[in-house]
Amino acid sequence: MDFYFFLNAIGFGIGLAMDAFSVSMANGLNEPKMKTGKAAGIAAVFACFQIIMPLLGWFCVHTIASAFEAFRPAIPWIALILLAFIGGKMLYEGIRSKGEEEKTAVGIGALFLQGIATSIDALSVGFTISDFTFLMALTECLVIGGVTFLLCFAGVFIGKKFGTRLAGKASILGGVILILIGLEIFLTGIFG
Repeated sequence: MDFYFFLNAIGFGIGLAMDAFSVSMANGLNEPKMKTGKAAGIAAVFACFQIIMPLLGWFCVHTIASAFEAFRPAIPWIALILLAFIGGKMLYEGIRSKGEEEKTAVGIGALFLQGIATSIDALSVGFTISDFTFLMALTECLVIGGVTFLLCFAGVFIGKKFGTRLAGKASILGGVILILIGLEIFLTGIFG
């Protein structure tokens, strides 16, 4: 483990965290009065999923690689379905409220679905680090998780700032953003 190892891990972290960062912004947008502790909790959930998924991928390569390969084509579909469902729900609630002040908060169930949807592509990182020892793979994943935490924490506050300005329309915009992120993951996964 040298400088380039950590530089590579930071690069992976930034690349993998972009979807989670965008969803964090949507969460902040949807709940502009969110407290710092909850923002940290949201960032921690995304970071944990970004740690677990590549490790799970690494484990699959070392144990059940053929079964994981069969699962890989479904990853873009799963992300699209989860984010479209959550985004559609936010959109519906935003339209139904007719521009009234937002009172919806990100629930733990929705947050876990967001964590899965935004990190499922990180399973494939397990293939790229398959020649690492377990300690190296764990270190790489912890760096990825740290980068994800920092970006998502910042994302929530960026979303909150805009959410305050867009009170009454934040849920609609947040829902549209989640659906677009789901489509982006889907199209990138299908067409490369």
